[in-house]
Amino acid sequence: MGFLTESVEVDCGADGVPVAVHWRGRGYRVAQEPVRWYERRAWWAEEARLPADRGIGAVDQQMWRVQVQLTLRSELLTLELVHTLDTGRWRLLAATSSSGAQVVRCA
Repeated sequence: MGFLTESVEVDCGADGVPVAVHWRGRGYRVAQEPVRWYERRAWWAEEARLPADRGIGAVDQQMWRVQVQLTLRSELLTLELVHTLDTGRWRLLAATSSSGAQVVRCA
């Protein structure tokens, strides 16, 4: 059993930092400097197991907190994203408005 998340597309700059997020048919620009950290996946709780020959990096994932907006006058949304390094997949964990109202909580 894994976490329930929502798939998103993320455009990154040459340095690998997100510059835009495409979610639910809308394109959001990153408005503030994103924050990144690394966490271990809960691989023991996932149904899919890694092959024995897979090594370092297969269980690490990047966690990102990005503030995005549709237009310069739109309300800021804070998105919590997970980037699985092994697959390149991006997933949304939560979205919160600048007023603090939780828009989406996937996990």
